[in-house]
Amino acid sequence: MKLSQTEEQLMQHLWNLEKAFMKDLREAYSEPKPATTTIATLLKRMTDKGFINYKLYGKSREYYPLVKKKDYFAKHVNSLIKNFFNDSASQFASFFTQATNLSKEDLEDLKKLIDTEIDKK
Repeated sequence: MKLSQTEEQLMQHLWNLEKAFMKDLREAYSEPKPATTTIATLLKRMTDKGFINYKLYGKSREYYPLVKKKDYFAKHVNSLIKNFFNDSASQFASFFTQATNLSKEDLEDLKKLIDTEIDKK
């Protein structure tokens, strides 16, 4: 299941805070802040989708993520590779390194990361 763009934005705040009450999440937004009812609706949808949960403290809810940011991002990158690059990581890497303005230093850092992963296997 996927989050909408507004849900992803709220999820980013929750990942950063790790756990938060609605007022904390609203404060994390820059101006103009969304309405409390908007945040409540998003939190309900995200709970229903299984991305977050909450602990009750009286009538207050403290929300926390059920999905790790790394796992969510990895799923989307893998989907992107599958759907746009014929399930080829090489095609994705070629596109990524050519279509972005990476410096020579960035490319060397990427090479080191790849070499490290090769050594692990």
